[in-house]
Amino acid sequence: MASDSESDSARYKRLAAEHAVDAIQSGMRVGLGSGSTAALVVRALARRLAEGRLTDVVGVPTSRATEELARALGVPLTTLDEQPVLELAIDGADEVDPWLGLIKGGGGALLREKIVAQASTRFIIVVDEAKLSPRLGTRWPVPVDVLPFGWRSQQRFLESLGARVSRREGPEGTPFLTDQGHFVLDCAWGPLEAPAALAERLAARAGLVEHGLFLGLASEVVVAGPRGVEVRRPG
Repeated sequence: MASDSESDSARYKRLAAEHAVDAIQSGMRVGLGSGSTAALVVRALARRLAEGRLTDVVGVPTSRATEELARALGVPLTTLDEQPVLELAIDGADEVDPWLGLIKGGGGALLREKIVAQASTRFIIVVDEAKLSPRLGTRWPVPVDVLPFGWRSQQRFLESLGARVSRREGPEGTPFLTDQGHFVLDCAWGPLEAPAALAERLAARAGLVEHGLFLGLASEVVVAGPRGVEVRRPG
């Protein structure tokens, strides 16, 4: 139920999350994404499990924060080592283009998020309509997960590709660290004319562990806005 203080954006995210959770069936192994929208998915799943509407569902969290939330809410968890193939994963995104290409990694969990997405038969993205964009990079930089060793070399490489690069900072100006202890370099290219070609360049560079371009992975995108909930699929 919506509260009087709930913002439109929060309400849209909640509606989209509830719609996506409808895809979960009893007995499924489900990837649980990271970030504020994915947290709504975890909460919706927990309610349905507590009410008995779903049974025997186990989740694979993509971050320590998601793991802690799921455990606190009583959602059973497993790992990809135990369950290497998942029927479904649900996650949010920072930016979505008309071809269902994504930028992810605003919370820094892009590596685990992509691993879980690629291990899943079906990958559902949940967003409010503010995340829609005509081209990736229009509204959000591309996060790049890098090893701390030699990170300035990676910064120079990314700048040579035309990006404005900033190392993500944590509390008190210390470097932000991913769950793997890596740095995140936020790379602003502006609207990307050829995101697939850029993804190939990034994937070929040693020391760049992963990038936030999620191309050809989304099975569907659940979008909520003033007109209600819409489901977009490739093609």
